Amino acid sequence: MKNLIIRYLKRLLIILPIVAAVSVVAYLLMHRANPVKKPVGESIRTLRTIKAPQVELVPRAKGYGVAEPGQVWEAVAEVRGTVLSIHPRLKSGELIDAKSVLIQIDPTEYELAVARLEANIEETRANINKLAADKENTKQLLAIEKRSIALAQKLLERKQMLAKRNAISFDEVDREEKLFLQQKQIVQQFENILSLIPSQQKALNATLAALHADLKLTKINLSKTVIMAPFDCRLSDLSIEVGQFVNANQPLFKTHSTAVNNIEARFQIEELRNIISEQKREKFKSVIDADAIKQLFVDVTVLLRLKNKDGSTQWKARIDRIREMVDSQTREIRVVVAVDRPYEQAVPGEHPVLMPGMFCEVELQGQVRPKSIVLPRSAVYENFVFIVDEQDRLNKKQVAVDFIQSEFVVIKSGLSGNEIVVVSDPSPAIIGMKVSAISDDALRQRLLDISQATGVIQ
Repeated sequence: MKNLIIRYLKRLLIILPIVAAVSVVAYLLMHRANPVKKPVGESIRTLRTIKAPQVELVPRAKGYGVAEPGQVWEAVAEVRGTVLSIHPRLKSGELIDAKSVLIQIDPTEYELAVARLEANIEETRANINKLAADKENTKQLLAIEKRSIALAQKLLERKQMLAKRNAISFDEVDREEKLFLQQKQIVQQFENILSLIPSQQKALNATLAALHADLKLTKINLSKTVIMAPFDCRLSDLSIEVGQFVNANQPLFKTHSTAVNNIEARFQIEELRNIISEQKREKFKSVIDADAIKQLFVDVTVLLRLKNKDGSTQWKARIDRIREMVDSQTREIRVVVAVDRPYEQAVPGEHPVLMPGMFCEVELQGQVRPKSIVLPRSAVYENFVFIVDEQDRLNKKQVAVDFIQSEFVVIKSGLSGNEIVVVSDPSPAIIGMKVSAISDDALRQRLLDISQATGVIQ
């Protein structure tokens, strides 16, 4: 009996909680409140926006290149000989002034050659003078002999007449004729001597000219025993010592001009067109002459930058020339810019020297274009932009793009500069939807910084 009661009590403990739970649920269902209907409201999209900035636009094009010396001179021995002396600062890396004597080669061999040629020239001149005197003497002797032959001819004719009259023998006439022919032979000899004198004079004059040419060449070789710096330069690749014997055409060292350094940078054709005025853009399409193309960029400012972990250094440069060819694969034009007197611009501890081998950024800046409207590239969709109107609703406005530069687009027409332009993705974009505009001041300031003139060296 007791076990039976315990069994019933256990069942009752299981059933009572279930009954209580069902009773509570039934009570809540009977006394619940009816659902409250909420009025349907308009959804609002939150978008980032900026007020379209109107700036003093500086169109830019950026390229990169390695600094190289504007002029490189490799010293080569043009004559053979022993090095007698060298410049005291003839060491790699030293700066040398123009016209400084760098190397002196032993000139003895060439000085002796000069002396020998000068002696030969004097001897030849003496022979020419002697030939001229011989010519005059021969002329005088010829004149005398011609008078003599005239007298001999008269005497012969007279004796021939006497022989016809049998006044003298024919043997005497023959002897007189023999003397006449001998006199005639002497005249012929003098005439032959005079006829040969012009050719002898030409030969002596030719010898004299050849000696003068040899003398000039030898003096040139003598001058080449002194090697001087052709311009202000910096030395490199030095391989010469005092007492060393050098042969002709032997390389000695290299020098880099300190007057100018060049950087060849590559630019897209469109980038170069964008930095010049619209009038010049039309000429840029048709001009092919390198000098004429250079004139189109005469008012372009050139900045050269060297960037490193400590910051950046700038140099004012100029366009030196535009290369003759366009890269067929990349359609890039190579522009050579120059920095004049880079060593004079150096300030120890503040502004370094533009050294050959430095990898630099080349920035070309066109003339300032006032009241230009710029927008982020992401804000422009082909030929339109999204704006927020005065009722805080999304709208679309058609625009014309002038050109694209780095991070922004220059608007040619369609905006006045007061519009609130959406710069975040509005997708799905529903024209007329309510917008909560959040001004992206940091982005607007970034546009102002990169589109206007900053850091220009005077």
